[in-house]
Amino acid sequence: MFLPVAAMSEISLRPFAWSDVPAITAIYRHYVETSTATFDTEAPGELKMAEKFGHMLEERHPIVIAERAGELVGYAYASTYRPRFAYRFTCEDSLYIRPDATGAGLGRRLLSELITQSQAFGFKQMIGVITAESAASIALHEKFGFHTVGRHTALGLKFDRWLDVVHMQKAL
Repeated sequence: MFLPVAAMSEISLRPFAWSDVPAITAIYRHYVETSTATFDTEAPGELKMAEKFGHMLEERHPIVIAERAGELVGYAYASTYRPRFAYRFTCEDSLYIRPDATGAGLGRRLLSELITQSQAFGFKQMIGVITAESAASIALHEKFGFHTVGRHTALGLKFDRWLDVVHMQKAL
């Protein structure tokens, strides 16, 4: 069941809390197991996800949680694109939405807030690394002014298929 458009007004955005880890882990597990949105082939557990988000908290990177009636329905974060010091002003965005909450504009709300928080953080460039077959994600990024800067062919193998990856970029 999809989240009705009218329910979007009931969605609130807030900062990350440690109690979000189980819901974040469940949402991410869905995408690992059923889609090519991530190239992870084994879903990480809550401890691994807590470590990942803990690192982002230590770095004070933007993390946005979408909630409806007390339930986490999506999340987005921006983290340093690469670990080398020269990349410290460039971030990579990630957005994941609970499957029953897709198609109602939540991605737009999350990405809009993530861009705002990333600018406030001091990031100067945002990179989207998107599986080429993810037309909705590419279109979302285009709506926010991202432009395609490259395409890597057959970069990852998942579900016995070679997948292309599109890199998109936006100056913040």
